[in-house]
Amino acid sequence: MDDEIRFDTKIAVLLRDDLATWQRLNVTAFLVSGLAKAEPELLGLPYVDADGTEYLPMFRQPVLVFEGAKEQMAVSHGRVLGRGILHSVFTADLFATGNDRDNRAAVKAVARDQLDLVGIAVHGPKNAVDKILKGARMHP
Repeated sequence: MDDEIRFDTKIAVLLRDDLATWQRLNVTAFLVSGLAKAEPELLGLPYVDADGTEYLPMFRQPVLVFEGAKEQMAVSHGRVLGRGILHSVFTADLFATGNDRDNRAAVKAVARDQLDLVGIAVHGPKNAVDKILKGARMHP
């Protein structure tokens, strides 16, 4: 009997390959929070330990993290837009802000094709996500 749970969808984060470690972690955390808000069904049930202490739910499926050069970010962003898949973005400008209001203003101030993307998170059908990320490599 095969007990492995298989998913028809994929959650993936694409990070620009020139980020410092702290930036990679920060960007990943921010990006996946957008997916959880946009698609609450991605979350599983709350966790409970043997003592009955309850913990917050997390994603039901793995989050795969990829990396690519600045050019890869632009190509993947174009692909995700072309497929109409909901996604979150993080731009280099957001490293200089300190709150959600200023983050949104920083993104709004730049045209879509001029965004200095350092991260993208997507959730969608496996095939579509694979095509969006074609050319990126798994994060080491």
